[in-house]
Amino acid sequence: MMQPTPLKAAILAALCLTGTQTLAQDVIDCDWQASARNLIEPWEDHTRTFSNGATRIAAIDVLEPAAAAFYLLLLSPPYDELGDRQCKLVGMNGMGFALVDITDMTAEYDPATGLGFTLRVQVFESDTPQDRMLHVTLNQATGEITPRLMP
Repeated sequence: MMQPTPLKAAILAALCLTGTQTLAQDVIDCDWQASARNLIEPWEDHTRTFSNGATRIAAIDVLEPAAAAFYLLLLSPPYDELGDRQCKLVGMNGMGFALVDITDMTAEYDPATGLGFTLRVQVFESDTPQDRMLHVTLNQATGEITPRLMP
């Protein structure tokens, strides 16, 4: 069995220690994590479109660190001056989740707040992955994305 590198061991230890602390959800600009090679296959099972294709949600797996390798990718309006959509990732505590599962994701639209998505994720609390629900609200007019981890 391969031994984890010191960096991987430190990351896993930090994740385990954060289990009793507040779990903060992050919205970050797309970077290397959003590479097409990180889309979970088969792609058609791990991506959804909304608003006549203007918004796409996808599950991303960057492989390492294994305890926080999954992100939720959002491509959505508003459009920039070149006509490109915004590209954002939702993660936790500066990294990803232990799992992102969009197979049973539910979605709703509220004109006052925008699109809402609820999906299952896993987070490390103590030293074991725990199922949680992640609710994300996306305002396509402003581009504001608000994630909220639920028990």
